[in-house]
Amino acid sequence: QVQLVESGGGLVQPGGSLRLSCAASGITFSMYTMGWYRQAPGKQRELVARITEDGSINYANSAKGRFTISRDNAKNTVYLQMDSLKPEDTAVYYCSANLLGPTYWGQGTQVTVSS
Repeated sequence: QVQLVESGGGLVQPGGSLRLSCAASGITFSMYTMGWYRQAPGKQRELVARITEDGSINYANSAKGRFTISRDNAKNTVYLQMDSLKPEDTAVYYCSANLLGPTYWGQGTQVTVSS
């Protein structure tokens, strides 16, 4: 059974930082492309960042220069370091895992950026 469990969300002031974690089980983690997506109220889910099994990384334009995705294959965990947060970053953040077939999703963690 595949499980992706996100943690690290919360309330932060504009300009602050948060580090999200996603712990995976039930998959051969090192083989999977891992991603972070987000969904704000009334909007579609969108890609934030993605890291492949060989370490190639893609960022959404909104994340470039502020967010950093990384993975630790020994811990079966993917991270999203978010700096210089803005109110428009407020959303539920979801972890994803994909290997050719269906995409697995976590339950999401809320990030709220507000003063």
